[in-house]
Amino acid sequence: MKHVGCPFLMIVRSAAVMVALTLGTACAARPDLSPQVVPVSKVYAVRQLDVRRPDQPIVRRRAPQGQRGSALAFARTELYFGTARPDGAVSEQEFARFVDDTVTPLFPDGLTVIKAQGQFRGEDDVIVKEESFVLVLLYPVERHKTSSRNIDFIRREYMRQHRQESVVRVDDPFLVWVSF
Repeated sequence: MKHVGCPFLMIVRSAAVMVALTLGTACAARPDLSPQVVPVSKVYAVRQLDVRRPDQPIVRRRAPQGQRGSALAFARTELYFGTARPDGAVSEQEFARFVDDTVTPLFPDGLTVIKAQGQFRGEDDVIVKEESFVLVLLYPVERHKTSSRNIDFIRREYMRQHRQESVVRVDDPFLVWVSF
């Protein structure tokens, strides 16, 4: 976010849209700003993450009232691993070995693997259906940059080892509150 003079006025750029947000007290509209900028009071917004920078900061939000004392701030990322390949499919045992050998050393505190059925449209416009695995990672928000690099390593390694075109990455832009 870019600060624009008034202590509570922030500019948020998202695609071709520019929105001014007043986060707290009211500020007078600035005549030197473009007509696209509209002050709005007491509004919280999410800025669009730049997909070229997976190490974007997590948007912080307050813990719910009942969790303030016991909850920890974590980031959440999901990875979607397809299994179809030219000579068959990645087996459950192969995927479990990949998790044990590659993922667990980078995220030893825990993870969740969900077996799923997925589909996508290939370059030839044909719908491909395949078994897939969803990996859910929760990690301390303070380790976001390091974890983000490790997640990209996991994606590249799976694609290399199992001849995949991609591993879909979904990052929750908000921190999540976790209680154990």
